[in-house]
Formats: sequence, C-alpha cells, structure tokens
Amino acid sequence: MAGQAATEQGEMTGMRKAAILLLALDEEASTRMLGGLSENAVESVTRELASIGNIPKGTRDGVLREFYELAVAQSWASEGGLDYARALLMKSLDPKEAERIIQQISQQVRKTPFAFLQKAEAQNLLTFIQDEHPQTIALIVSHLAFHKASEILAGLPTPKQIEVVKRVANMEQTNPEVISEVERGLESRLANMLNQSFEKIGGVETVAEMLNLVDRTTEKSIMEGLEAEDPDLVEEIRRLMFVFEDILLVDDKGIQAVLKEVDNDELALAAKTASEELKEKIFGNMSERAATLIQEDMEFMGPVRVSDVEAAQQRIVDIVRRLEDAGEIIITGRGGDSDVVV
Repeated sequence: MAGQAATEQGEMTGMRKAAILLLALDEEASTRMLGGLSENAVESVTRELASIGNIPKGTRDGVLREFYELAVAQSWASEGGLDYARALLMKSLDPKEAERIIQQISQQVRKTPFAFLQKAEAQNLLTFIQDEHPQTIALIVSHLAFHKASEILAGLPTPKQIEVVKRVANMEQTNPEVISEVERGLESRLANMLNQSFEKIGGVETVAEMLNLVDRTTEKSIMEGLEAEDPDLVEEIRRLMFVFEDILLVDDKGIQAVLKEVDNDELALAAKTASEELKEKIFGNMSERAATLIQEDMEFMGPVRVSDVEAAQQRIVDIVRRLEDAGEIIITGRGGDSDVVV
C-alpha cells in the first residue's frame, strides 16, 4: 500500500498536492497559506479542492512528509547554501529522493536576485553603490526591501535621486543575464563586508513605497525635480503614495481643515465604500447634525458607480495632499516625524 501511495503521489500535479496539504492542515494554517498565494493560484487550488474525493491516509501522509522535507531543505539551503543542504539530505534520505528535493528548491534559492545584499546595512551598501550608474542603482534598489531602498534613496545626491526614481518607475522586466552580471560584480566587491529569474520589478508602485518612507524634505525635492520633466509621472506617484483610507493618518485638526473644503454631496459619495473606522473618524469631526445628514444621504443614495466613488475619493485625497504641501496639516507615519515640533 505504501508503494502504491508513493506512486500515486509521484503522478500528482503540484496543485493537487497543494489541495491535499490544505485539507490535511488545520483551518488557521490553511487560511494563512491561502493568504500568501496569488489570486490565480487561489482560484486554481480552490477548484482542485472542490474536485477532490476521499484521500487515502497514505497519500495524505506522503504529501505532508514531502512538504515538511521541502521546508526543512529550504531552511538548510538558506542558512548554509545548497551544498550544505544536499549533504544533509544525502545523509538522511535515499539519494534519489534527496536529489529530487534539492532540484525542487535549487532554482528558488539560486535565482533570488541580490539575495546577498539583504543582510547588508543600508549605510554600508550606500557607500558601495552611490557612485554606480543610476540604472545600476535602480536595478539594485528595486530588489531590496522598501525600507532599505528608501534609506539608500535618501542618501543619494538630489540629481541622482531623480535619475534613479525615473528608472525605477519605468522599469518592468530586466534580462536575467544583466541582473546576474551586476550581481556578480557587486558580490565580488562586497565579499568582505557581507555574510554570505526573470521577474517583474520596479514600477511606479515601488517608487511610491520608497517615497512614503523617506523624510518630507527628500520627497519634495525628488518630486519637484521630476515634475519639471514628467508631471504625469509625478501625479501617478502621488496618487499611489496616499489613498483615501490613509486619511486615518491625519489628526482631528487636519480632518476638520479638509472637511471645510469638501461638499457634503461629495463626502457622502466618497464615504460610500469607506471602512467603518474611517467613517467614524470623519463623522466624529463634524457636528452631529451634519453627520446625520450625510449618513442619510448615503442611505438614500442607492446604487452608484464605483468609478464615481473613486473619483470623489481622489478629489478629497488631492485636497489632503495640497493642504499637506502647504504645511496646514500633517500626515503621520510618512517618514516626516522629525519635522514636527511639539
């Protein structure tokens, strides 16, 4: 029976194994795993779950064992490298099984661009790359965590900041050979400092995430420099940096300043899809009578187009950004706390 289960397992698709794994785990663990998948993957594995019948215990245990072995092997590979992982697997498993597992994880481990930079201190990394061509720096920061990328961006001279941001914003796909070449050059230069795919990177979203974390002075300097060359790009970045729900980050005094410039009809439409927390914050900064009127308008408004709601929300966001730029309100948590004096 064990041999039959192993044969069945070997013939299964990865999606079928994923579905069996979700069934074998408890509900909390399964939910967390689904939360980490892409929308297409969730749809595929859900379809697989719906078609699954009775799963023999041997098959279920085999899938669980394979998942465990892969997870452990990935941990070994991440900590000590693939050769270390292979040596440990060869000692604990059948050689063919060990090699199969290594093959499954080797591409993931080896093709994570600039993985060796993740442990580097941002200041040390900045020292080594600040004289690189802006395109090279853009390629590097697009592969780093946003908080580290923002520190590097803030440390560059203003002209280079603008050049790097432009290149990150316009970056979509990069030839893996180019990535490997830049990677090899950096790794050899940083060998004493650091402990030891073809993918979509960069884009306007990456720029927005970086600028959300730098201080206001750096952000304004970059945006003003970009605006002279590409005002449409600046507007796109601004819209991604601050969305309607981020009004929660504005203090009560700031909310009141914003509400003075918003018509009740516009506010009722914009609040149609707002979270309960945001509605409470907005209504809490209005008179009871005004809040009641707007809530009644929302109740009797009936169905509205999502595009109309989003347009109303964007007009209010534009007011918030204008007031922030004028220094009339403060948005907390955006890297500008050092500008505040109590």
